[in-house]
Amino acid sequence: MLKRKLINYIFFFNELHKEGKFNGNVLIAEKGEIIFKESYGLANEETKQKLNEETVFELASLSKQFTAMGIVQLEKEGRLSYNDTISKYIPELKIYKGVTIHNLLTHTGGLPDYMGLAEDYWDKTKIATNDDIISLLEKIKPKMEFEPNKKWDYSNTGYLLLGTIIERVSGKSFEEYLKEKIFSPIGMNNTTIYRRRFLPKKMQNYALGYIFSDSLQRKILPDELGNDFYVVYLDGIVGDGMVNSNIHDLLLWDRALYNNSFIDNNDRKLIFSSYKTDENEETDYGYGWFLADNDIYGKIAYHTGSWAGYLTFIDRHLDNDKTIIILQNNSNKETKIPIKNVRRILYDLPVEKPIILEDDLLLKYKGIYITDKGKEKEIVFEDNKLWIPMNPQVKLELVPVSKTKFIVSGFSPEVSYTFILDKNSEVIGYRVQQPEQGVDQITKRKITQ
Repeated sequence: MLKRKLINYIFFFNELHKEGKFNGNVLIAEKGEIIFKESYGLANEETKQKLNEETVFELASLSKQFTAMGIVQLEKEGRLSYNDTISKYIPELKIYKGVTIHNLLTHTGGLPDYMGLAEDYWDKTKIATNDDIISLLEKIKPKMEFEPNKKWDYSNTGYLLLGTIIERVSGKSFEEYLKEKIFSPIGMNNTTIYRRRFLPKKMQNYALGYIFSDSLQRKILPDELGNDFYVVYLDGIVGDGMVNSNIHDLLLWDRALYNNSFIDNNDRKLIFSSYKTDENEETDYGYGWFLADNDIYGKIAYHTGSWAGYLTFIDRHLDNDKTIIILQNNSNKETKIPIKNVRRILYDLPVEKPIILEDDLLLKYKGIYITDKGKEKEIVFEDNKLWIPMNPQVKLELVPVSKTKFIVSGFSPEVSYTFILDKNSEVIGYRVQQPEQGVDQITKRKITQ
């Protein structure tokens, strides 16, 4: 069985790499034993340095699980409480009343998005730090998105503030604290905080993160877009990102989370439980981890990351002790996190292949759609595919699974878009669903004159 899985993974990833859809490292383990690991592509496009299993990648939002663990450790030491409000440690933000550390951990705080705030107000000739963003929040005083614990909404702002709380409570820098309390005890010797624009330092065997430039028709480093590109001027932020590691260190981290000498069962229950909002809705998010229950795979704790050319993923199958770690350093129209089929191979299920639809049919679906809150959402057609623009630099591919149903490529938990047709087969809207996160919304197509 293991030999069959190995062969299937070799074929699957070789094909993805040949098609330009995967550039990075992958490690898959069962009960801590590695059953597949491989490197595909280059770490440095200029020098042609190849990736290898020790190569270090920026983890992007996978960093949040380490921030959450730092908070858990400080609570265990009695140095803070999950019920403490953020103003106890960050008095500059006393206007945001009732927001607790628990709210920050579970994305239920309702705080405004710091990235949008920085886009509008930050001097982009400088690189912002956590304190800079806190000062900006204090000065501008943007309104909260919702009252604490009323809703769930993924918040990078919350984890930025958690990073600051770790520093202020411990008296150490975020980097020093994580190294002393997490990385070194576990033996994660290739894991560090690295902000290469804000605090440059020499890094051995490092994967540079690349995006694709439509105008230049080649891979570029995000820095080539200038200092006013958000990944450049936000390079000083810690807490929501900036942990760098490799596949072997992340497997050590995975094993430590089963080890009672590092955390106990009470800690695990806190970290890997889904918390409810005041509206009694499940968040499917614990302390730094997304959570899902699957009829085939059992309970899964996972997280994705996307930043500055990096696409990252960690998948921990808690009931079956299986681990998937995927680190990529190319982020473009073709690259994707192929988690759905990686899981299927791991459980000896057949690989699912997308269907191919004619351009004439895909063109029917492009256009502007209106949500029930009056917001406009666009579906675009480029390169014979449908895309959802997230911002000027990032688009998510819609992959067809039927003539009317599409899934968002590489997104977990799975997001589906089903186009709604009238009796004349004209497109009148779409339905977007993500059951694990309680998303089920219908849009109407904007009528153009």
